[in-house]
Amino acid sequence: MQTRLADFLKDSPQADEAQAILRSCVHCGFCNAACPTYRLLGDELDGPRGRIYLIKQLLEGEAATQDSRRHLDRCLTCRACESACPSGVEYHRLLDIGRDIAEKALVRPWRQRWLRRCLLAVLPYSRRVAGLATVGRYLGPFLPETIKTKLPGKQLPSAWPEPRHERRMLILEGCVQPALAPAINAATARVLDRLGISLIRVPAAGCCGALPHHLEARDAGLEMMRDLIDAWWPALEAGAEAIVVTASGCGVTIKEYGELLRDDVLYAEKAARVSASAKDIVEILQGEDLSALRPPPRKIAFQSPCTLQHGQSLDGAVESLLSGLGFELTVVADAQLCCGSAGTYSILQAEIAGRLRDAKLLALQAGGPELIATANIGCLLHLREKSALPIVHWIELLDGS
Repeated sequence: MQTRLADFLKDSPQADEAQAILRSCVHCGFCNAACPTYRLLGDELDGPRGRIYLIKQLLEGEAATQDSRRHLDRCLTCRACESACPSGVEYHRLLDIGRDIAEKALVRPWRQRWLRRCLLAVLPYSRRVAGLATVGRYLGPFLPETIKTKLPGKQLPSAWPEPRHERRMLILEGCVQPALAPAINAATARVLDRLGISLIRVPAAGCCGALPHHLEARDAGLEMMRDLIDAWWPALEAGAEAIVVTASGCGVTIKEYGELLRDDVLYAEKAARVSASAKDIVEILQGEDLSALRPPPRKIAFQSPCTLQHGQSLDGAVESLLSGLGFELTVVADAQLCCGSAGTYSILQAEIAGRLRDAKLLALQAGGPELIATANIGCLLHLREKSALPIVHWIELLDGS
């Protein structure tokens, strides 16, 4: 796809990248068949190919409109289109560029601005999330049902083994997860402890920067990435083997630090090392002797988050590991499709997210499992709102051995 960049972009570092991505697109349309919003809404502009044309127009200097931004906002950034694309189009990078242009050209309606500012002010900060959740539980009887369903019950602290092994790894604790589901990382620490690995928490390590990055607050997101690199760096230099991530949405972002900070003279080299060190917990366990783990066999449905299968290219990894440990996994139709969580998407695009969640739950429950397991905190909380079955992070199943 050829394009003539507008004058305001010709000296931009985004220009060459956008040109290269557009040239790789051959308009085949395979992406639309894999796109959840196109399949749901049936509008070409709500599929990757249509959005690419919208972004091309922005790059060529056509004025952004609220309508064009609405179609870009509706994208889940699930990257199923990238898995389906025969030409290797890096759609998510082009989408970031297009959204950035639209954000600078247009003022959002005040309600959208207010909601986004509230999300940016709270969600990247674990203590603020925990405080808001506590207040929400006290006010539960007075809250609308749509808000009450998003608040999990109070989570008690979970035992974390003391560091006692020569082998040590770091953990990304995250921002939302420690407040709303602290048992996940604690379970991970106990599983690794049984395998002879101590999992180390770094108190100064905060948000990975994914949330502001995807809310068009990219400068704030990059600053959080630098802060996280600084927090981890001494431990990496001291010999920590890896950075363990149990939230696949955070994992895909950290693995892209090297790309996102490649032009930062001070952080490019460190960012590349952090990206190389970041591993989803399934990648860690794939290389270990799991004979010390004897989880009770159960019939489960696994919901593979988009960030795991499309973003990190780990499709089938968790399923294979669980099957090898004796779990019976049910067949899940359209397993490649997004559940609708997608970070803050379930809040900003609640109607579409709800329809996608309902379809996903039907597919997950169809095989009659005892419970549903997933690999991402966002998916877990989103699906739990309407699920008739318990939903857990899959690592918690191994902790029960």
